[in-house]
Amino acid sequence: QVQLVESGGGLVQAGGSLRLSCAASGRSFSNYIMAWFRQAPGKEREFVAGIGWSGDTFYGDSVKGRFTIARVNTKNTVCLQMNSLKHEHTAVNNCPADLYPTLSDPRTYDDWGHGTQVTVSS
Repeated sequence: QVQLVESGGGLVQAGGSLRLSCAASGRSFSNYIMAWFRQAPGKEREFVAGIGWSGDTFYGDSVKGRFTIARVNTKNTVCLQMNSLKHEHTAVNNCPADLYPTLSDPRTYDDWGHGTQVTVSS
């Protein structure tokens, strides 16, 4: 099990950028698959990006080319660089972790943080 703390959210204008971070504590962080999900008000949780043990990256269709996920195993950290933000990106962003998740299915992740709010003004 890992404990996760997300940070870096805030208010940004449309077209701007934010960098989210997720700090993990616990053993064997490098063994975990990490992901970012977001949930907008009144909507279902949506897969944003995921990263495997060796750094393989995967993105939701709506963020390809705009967002970049990266991990630094020596620092137990996963980051999400978000560029060209749109109003519809306003959401709470979480970075869950699991050893064997189905990458884009939030139900398969056991460990979640409290999330960080991203608000994009139009």
